[in-house]
Amino acid sequence: MTNVRAIALAGLLCLLMSAQARADVTGFIGVNTTPANRQVSGFAAGLGLLIVGFEFEYSDTTNNPAAGAPSLKVGSGNALLQTPIAFFGFQPYVTTGVGVYSETLGSQNDMGLAYNAGGGVKISLAGPLRLRVDYRVFTLGSGALYSPAHRVYAGINLKF
Repeated sequence: MTNVRAIALAGLLCLLMSAQARADVTGFIGVNTTPANRQVSGFAAGLGLLIVGFEFEYSDTTNNPAAGAPSLKVGSGNALLQTPIAFFGFQPYVTTGVGVYSETLGSQNDMGLAYNAGGGVKISLAGPLRLRVDYRVFTLGSGALYSPAHRVYAGINLKF
């Protein structure tokens, strides 16, 4: 019985040690297309374990009063499912998360929960440097002027 316990403990330790954590950071710029195209910029910082990852993301969309398009700031925590390695330099992923948003247009301001879902790909460039391309759909709280909001971005990703 002692041998079985020792083998089980050794196997568990091997599994825990084999899931090496990887971290990455991304700075991005893109476009929020709802209700009119506006620039969005932000950053993300994440940690991945084999195929599951977690990240914090912040984005800031400029307003366009002439088009009735509000500014939108979102901070969210996201979970990612990604391939464990890059295939031909491409590492695809899908993601979903929840956070807080602030939407402002003129004197109108709304804050609430924001849910997001989307996906993208991290493309190897050189060493730890990658290009990240991402598409997200944000479902904003009931007081938002426009929901869902759609965002597309490209950014520089550094893995370490």
